[in-house]
Amino acid sequence: MSKITERVEEIVSPIVADLGFELVDVEYVKEGPDYYLRIAIDKAGGIDISDCALASEKISEVMDKEDPIKEAYFMDVSSPGAERPLKKEKDYEAAVGHPIYVKLYEEINGDKEWLGELLSYDEEVIKMSVRIKTRTKEIELPRKKIAKIRRAVIF
Repeated sequence: MSKITERVEEIVSPIVADLGFELVDVEYVKEGPDYYLRIAIDKAGGIDISDCALASEKISEVMDKEDPIKEAYFMDVSSPGAERPLKKEKDYEAAVGHPIYVKLYEEINGDKEWLGELLSYDEEVIKMSVRIKTRTKEIELPRKKIAKIRRAVIF
């Protein structure tokens, strides 16, 4: 996590908690010439547009005062969606038994991307059930090699 996202998380966490929401993710990225601060929030029963607007308003007020980002940026406050990232241990716990998508920093068994069911996890590895052609296979992926991991929607 970058220093900017860490600082933004420190600023935003109490605001989001006071509103009765959960801070799911903070992402600060440059896309083309523009910078984007993306903040994902959630609550039991899900987040709607009015929740996002309220949180955005409260967060903007404090961000303007604290000014942790020197560049001009666009801020987006939204729901994490159905394909919610797995960031915290409770996210992993909630995803056990559900489909997940994993992108790795480097190939394992010839692949950098995996789609399957999360069977278990610990501090070092995740265990998944994946379908390879007509067979189902269990694999273990080291957590330190995971670039991105999120829930997956399979149709």
